[in-house]
Amino acid sequence: MQHFLLSAAARTLSLKKVFRMGEEAAYRTFCELRWPETDGEAICPKCGCTETYNIATRRKFKCVACHHQFSVTSGTIFASRKMSFTDLLAAIVIFVNGAKGVSALQMSRDLDCQYKTAFVLAHKLREAMALEDQHQTLEGEVEVDGAYFGGHVRPANEKANRRDRRLAVNQSGKRQVVVVGRERGGESLVVVAKSEAKGGEAVAARIHHMSTVHADEASHWDDLHAKFDTRRINHTVEYSNEWACTNQAESFFSRLRRMEVGTHHHIAGPYLHQYAAEASWREDNRRVDNGSQAMTVVAATMASRQSRAWSGYWQRTNQDS
Repeated sequence: MQHFLLSAAARTLSLKKVFRMGEEAAYRTFCELRWPETDGEAICPKCGCTETYNIATRRKFKCVACHHQFSVTSGTIFASRKMSFTDLLAAIVIFVNGAKGVSALQMSRDLDCQYKTAFVLAHKLREAMALEDQHQTLEGEVEVDGAYFGGHVRPANEKANRRDRRLAVNQSGKRQVVVVGRERGGESLVVVAKSEAKGGEAVAARIHHMSTVHADEASHWDDLHAKFDTRRINHTVEYSNEWACTNQAESFFSRLRRMEVGTHHHIAGPYLHQYAAEASWREDNRRVDNGSQAMTVVAATMASRQSRAWSGYWQRTNQDS
């Protein structure tokens, strides 16, 4: 049987279609996803009035009631954008088409823009993607697990000077753990923390109390037994059995690890939570065609408020690339 990603059903939107549709059609797409309840007709973000004047020459609107002027991206994560709507839509298509993520360098080459522009744009898209799991609650059969990322320590050149890099004393202090909770055949959510125990507490707080939770034999998962029907798997003996299994949580870490090592090569600690949220979004939407994925991300950007982390990022003196 053919895999879904290899089928024609998985390909419903291409860059060729985006550039053929033109700027006006791309602009209307953003309008329709910003104001779906009025089929793309503008609603004043200040007073909520549905009657507006259309300033076509500037692609802006003026509210009849309060006279506030605004655009389709005002107050959203794309506020003060300089890229055309065609390029924004193309960037989103490029981004969702990357099964293991897309680097900012590749995006800058594909869009013919500065690396800084692509870097900030990609992070804004990740921030919008993270909204999907903001109020997520897991239920049913739920697998939980954790894995460490970041903080690479290079080995010493000479064998006599080498140390066990797995030990905390030989770490750089930048390693963080990503803890994932994943429904069997359903949604997932991620938490980034300094330890698996702390991250596990945050994930457990968002699991429905009637759920069945699967975990490995690590001691910090012992507290799950007091809250849920808990099943444990000893990975030193086997990876799964008919009673317990965390293979779907492990598959999430496989994707995130390939994103880190194969696509981005390095993920700075302060941004790990955004890359983890992106990997979670990709796992949850892996069986959705790329056109629907792109429209979901556009809708998320239009529903997001202006980014506090990424507005004026390169003008600050404390950025960490």
